[in-house]
Amino acid sequence: MFVGRERDLRDLEALWGRDHGVLVTCRGRRRIGKSTLVEEFAARSAERFICIEGLPPRKGMTDATQRRHFCEKVAEYSGKEPIFAPTWSLAFAQLDGIIPDGRRTVVLLDEISWMGGYDPDFAGYLKEAWDRRFLKHAELVLVICGSVSAWIAENILDSTGFVGRDSLDIELKELPPAQCQLMLGPAGKRMATREKIDLLSVTGGIPKYIEDVRPELSVDENVRRMCFMPRGILFREFDETFNGVFGRKAHVRGTILRKLASGPKSAADLAKTDGKTPNGSYARALRELEMAGYVAGDAGLNPMTGEPLREERFRICDNYTRFYLHCIEPRRTMIASDLFEFTSLEQVRGIDTLFGLQFENLVLNNLKILFPMLGLEESLVLSAAPYCRRQSKTSGGCQIDLLIQTQRTLLAVEIKRRREIGLEIIAEMDAKLRNLKFARGLSLRTALIFDGRLSPAVPAERYFDFIVPAERFFAN
Repeated sequence: MFVGRERDLRDLEALWGRDHGVLVTCRGRRRIGKSTLVEEFAARSAERFICIEGLPPRKGMTDATQRRHFCEKVAEYSGKEPIFAPTWSLAFAQLDGIIPDGRRTVVLLDEISWMGGYDPDFAGYLKEAWDRRFLKHAELVLVICGSVSAWIAENILDSTGFVGRDSLDIELKELPPAQCQLMLGPAGKRMATREKIDLLSVTGGIPKYIEDVRPELSVDENVRRMCFMPRGILFREFDETFNGVFGRKAHVRGTILRKLASGPKSAADLAKTDGKTPNGSYARALRELEMAGYVAGDAGLNPMTGEPLREERFRICDNYTRFYLHCIEPRRTMIASDLFEFTSLEQVRGIDTLFGLQFENLVLNNLKILFPMLGLEESLVLSAAPYCRRQSKTSGGCQIDLLIQTQRTLLAVEIKRRREIGLEIIAEMDAKLRNLKFARGLSLRTALIFDGRLSPAVPAERYFDFIVPAERFFAN
């Protein structure tokens, strides 16, 4: 069942009707549904669909192997015997030969960084083929797709050779909670909110993982079969996808991720753990992790000056990744030997703290849904990010889960997951706000987003201007 992505589909379908080819780039985390989106687009409105995917990296992989595979796939679509092309220029010429003129055709070059990663001139050959061949086909949509967003950005989007040639750039994010609920079918609506949040705390809004959930089973049983069994989809998933995205860089990038597993850190914080000073390699690694969908950089604005904060902090924004690093990886040997007995999430040490962070991610990853709940027009929001100011000799530190800034207002948001939430939440928030320094003339408002049982005494105090229960994120 295909769920969501309607805006992306509308943007793609609006590309038809031109007398020349259209170039589209599609980026996003692995398993996010990039190929599925393009396939759905082609099934809805194209007459011909051609899909060629790069081969996954492995020891001994060469550019010649990738080209041979490319030519074999072209031959499958043409119905002729494959002819090996000694260069990518000739390989693209073969593809050009099977694209019909005047018929709506979608060509998907999937996992493009795998395909072209073994030839430094691949992007140049592709540009030449686009200019000389593919562009001349009326009703052609050529989609360049990949999980290594940094490769697409560097070689296509930011390349002077390709400037102005892409007609649409799509960056897919995880599905919002309401669409994840739709993927679970009728049983999804019957689940308690806490149970659905527990599931998303493990899977995130990743369609491939949601597909594997059996909604007739309990959350504990789903987590057991997906995460803590040798053949579980989420047991080996991290190594397979992470290595596929980063290849030889996977070890260094993985080290950074593990340092972020306990909470957000700046580049300086990360470098300090190695006894080093932050440099360009740290910044590049963090940006690659960010573009691959594992990490989010939260900068925001200084509430005193309105200028960007000097220090950007990075957090793991992918719930599956953090759950894997906290709960699966430390038990890998026992799970692989089928010796780990998992009965419930409650048996996992530190699960309440972990799922508190996961719930924060769920909110931060769905700000577009949140803004209307807080009476905000998205176009008026100048900044929305977690806020942290370090303690100094003259002032105390301040950490706020989410600080939303408009031209005239600051909205401090507390994101809380607890079984019981009482009046202590007001005292906790008040302590934070006493240390929040902001410019004169700004109004300060407060909001609470919660998962748990909220004491009636909290809204009765009228301390929070907005109170948003977690179930509202699942409303259609």
